Amino acid sequence: MSIIYQKSMAALDKVVPKSIQPFWNHPAGPKTIFFWAPVFKWGLVIAGLNDLRRPADKLSISQSSALLATGLIWSRYSLVIIPKNWSLFSVNVFVAGTQLYQVIRAVRYQQELRSKAAAQSAVDNK
Repeated sequence: MSIIYQKSMAALDKVVPKSIQPFWNHPAGPKTIFFWAPVFKWGLVIAGLNDLRRPADKLSISQSSALLATGLIWSRYSLVIIPKNWSLFSVNVFVAGTQLYQVIRAVRYQQELRSKAAAQSAVDNK
């Protein structure tokens, strides 16, 4: 696989315009995993945005919390590694943001259920 990759990159190096060469050859550029991992991670952001239409009773607090924590941890990590990976930082900020919103929605829904149950219990006890 390494030989195929190296030959592919050598062929692509010849056709990449000079104006894009700094980006192309950057330590976190398209020739590295540092570029492609964040690109594919945008799928998590898209899924999180898609879940905004999901009813709050169908949200998993533990799953959203895990993704929130992952987004926060990797956001921090992306700023301490060398080279700084701003693409990784931005995607993880968005992952954390969408999941924070989902956690808030789910917790509010749970609180609403508890308050309705308490109110019903108070009515039943009278």
